[in-house]
Amino acid sequence: MMKLNNQGIALIKNFEGLRLNAYRDVAGIWTIGYGSTRYHDGKTIKPGDKLTGEAQASALLANTLSNYTNAVNHLVKVPLNQNQFNALVSFAYNEGTGALERSTLLKKLNQLDYAAAANQFLLWDKITDAATGKKVRCKSLANRRKQERELFLKPLS
Repeated sequence: MMKLNNQGIALIKNFEGLRLNAYRDVAGIWTIGYGSTRYHDGKTIKPGDKLTGEAQASALLANTLSNYTNAVNHLVKVPLNQNQFNALVSFAYNEGTGALERSTLLKKLNQLDYAAAANQFLLWDKITDAATGKKVRCKSLANRRKQERELFLKPLS
């Protein structure tokens, strides 16, 4: 079973950014710390919630990430290198494990078509506009997907 390494954790922290006060993310979901939407006990983040510091945010992230690393380990049926695993966990953390499970990205990957799977990252660059309910391209999400794809394709040195 693969584990997210320090580079993978740093990648997610960099994408998510640190926010000690609850805020609505670009999709309108209450979020805190490094993109966490729930606490250890499963309670959702709500307006006015605060974290005491980076250590608490990191602990919340570490607890949450186990769900995503387990999901990637379970869903992927082909060999991965550490960069590919890190990119997939980052994707699942951002989009959700259900999205990964239903994705063409996973289907192509499990068919050993790594190049086609890598290109699928780029299609996941939209959010649902909270006001209109329509899917719209999100520049920061497009950048994240580009970086995840690049990491997925990067051989280990």
